[in-house]
Amino acid sequence: MNQSKKITDGTLMIAIYMVLLFITIFVPFLSMISVFLLPVPFVLYAAKYNWKPSLLIWVLAIIFTVLFTSVFTLAVPIVMGIGGIIIGSAIYRNLSAYETLARGAFGFVIGLLLLFVAIQVLFQVNFMAELRTMVSESVEMSTAILESVGIQGQTEQFQELMEMQIQYFVVILPVLLIATAFLLAFISQWISYKLINRIEKEDLYFPPFRTLRFPTSILGLYLIVIIFSLFELDTSGIVYLIIQNANVVLSFLLAIQGFSFIFYYTHHKKLPKFIPILSVILTVLLPIIFLTIVRIIGIFDIGFNMRERLMRKK
Repeated sequence: MNQSKKITDGTLMIAIYMVLLFITIFVPFLSMISVFLLPVPFVLYAAKYNWKPSLLIWVLAIIFTVLFTSVFTLAVPIVMGIGGIIIGSAIYRNLSAYETLARGAFGFVIGLLLLFVAIQVLFQVNFMAELRTMVSESVEMSTAILESVGIQGQTEQFQELMEMQIQYFVVILPVLLIATAFLLAFISQWISYKLINRIEKEDLYFPPFRTLRFPTSILGLYLIVIIFSLFELDTSGIVYLIIQNANVVLSFLLAIQGFSFIFYYTHHKKLPKFIPILSVILTVLLPIIFLTIVRIIGIFDIGFNMRERLMRKK
């Protein structure tokens, strides 16, 4: 009976996945939503039966994807399946929400890396070279437009600025990969929590954002990165690549910590709820000013135990 139930549920999950895949491919205006739902069938199945039976469902999903669409969409079940199964397996093992999120993001990173390697090996496509070619063509086109409207004196400065931005984008590409993985993991995990709670009558949820606290070791890493960034490093070297990416990641985490403290302080002092929301809006609109302030708040929150000090004053 249990084996029959596994087969039935697996068939249903594959069918749901294929419907979502067809929507993603053939219905452009819905694809921005459906693409985040693609891992959910794998999450639901792995959350119920763990990862071993889910591997068979994953392989079948890959086969059906190739049969009913094309080999070029093979990347979809590879990436979504790996991330979804890891998230579902973490739910099956009753891991915490944030540990599940970290594992899921790692799974999506692995899936994306496998995708890049497979494309480069099978199709002989060099992503870095293609990216540089595309951007160079865009820069040449923009330069031609500037010259055509009579702004010739600024074309060299424009080209230099674009070259710097291209170089920086290439350097932080690993960070963008990780950010994409975390976004996929968070949305698919959140949706899966909602569905599991409704279907299985569970009580899965993310803890309130205000309770999020990163370990103090993040400050030590941030200090090391700042010290290394003071030296003149070879921009084509691996150390420069690591330092730049670590700087972006750690700065982002400290900003998240700062927002978490703002939400915590607002809740602790029973202040209006629009205050933390306003802080997020202002940071998005004026990142140069407010992002630095929020990051400093995050540093103080981690380094000086600001929450414990507030609790002692209460």
